[in-house]
Amino acid sequence: MTSDAPPNKLGDFLKARRAELSPRTVGLPDSVGPRRVIGLRREEVALLADISTDYYTRLEQGRIQPSGQVLAALAQALHLDDCRRDLLFELAGRQVARPRRQAAQKVRPTLRCLLDDLTAAPGVVLGRRMDILAWNPLAAALLTDFAKVPEKKRNYVRLLFTDPSMRKRYADWRTVARDCVSHLRMRAAKYPDDPRLTGLVGELSVKDIDFGLWWGGHHTASRSTSTKRFLHPVAGELVLDWDALTCGTDPDQELVVWTAQPGTPSYDGLRVLASWAASHVGGPAPGRVG
Repeated sequence: MTSDAPPNKLGDFLKARRAELSPRTVGLPDSVGPRRVIGLRREEVALLADISTDYYTRLEQGRIQPSGQVLAALAQALHLDDCRRDLLFELAGRQVARPRRQAAQKVRPTLRCLLDDLTAAPGVVLGRRMDILAWNPLAAALLTDFAKVPEKKRNYVRLLFTDPSMRKRYADWRTVARDCVSHLRMRAAKYPDDPRLTGLVGELSVKDIDFGLWWGGHHTASRSTSTKRFLHPVAGELVLDWDALTCGTDPDQELVVWTAQPGTPSYDGLRVLASWAASHVGGPAPGRVG
């Protein structure tokens, strides 16, 4: 006896893809004890895509039609390449959402001028994906020598998770890293079809289990000023105030600055660091005026 139900190709595709993945490959912790299913559970896919388990179950069963936004989230959660992403949209009967090619960001001249004037405070300019577009010598001395990092890898979140020296600089690395994941999630929500952002998230989810856990969570970092504590091999302990200035002509760029109150040990430590940077940190920062 045959069924008259139409084939559920989208559901079959989703089932097959989640069977190919494991919690570890997407940054989720391995469960204790045997698993009843091969690959990811439905609730794990739903968590990664930031949708309810009930919604995903009905979607996989062919009972609802997903929006383009949900499909984009699933493509990211399931680590689909471009070909499989296109197939996902096709099976759902949606027009393939081709990621728009965005022009490479260059630091705005106004932010570059402000950065050049910062001689007593570390500063960097971050772009739409939290790429490091520019920095001053003091920032390189405080964190890492950005000039030695290939431009395509020069991303603040990537370095925070993959550069051992960056991990050691922050006294409370876990709090700082979790906040950065939250900031990156907000960028991804604004640009869900950005292939470089999707690739960055996929890369870090595989490389670092904490990133995968925090990406699938709902922690929201404050956008207000805060205090960061650094442990520097030359300047010692530095307690610095952090603030960000958004560019008026390009809201996707912001100048991040760390400062210390005059007369404090941290202020004196920054002066020591500036003197050391003058002879140890080389290479001009991108976008320098003049």
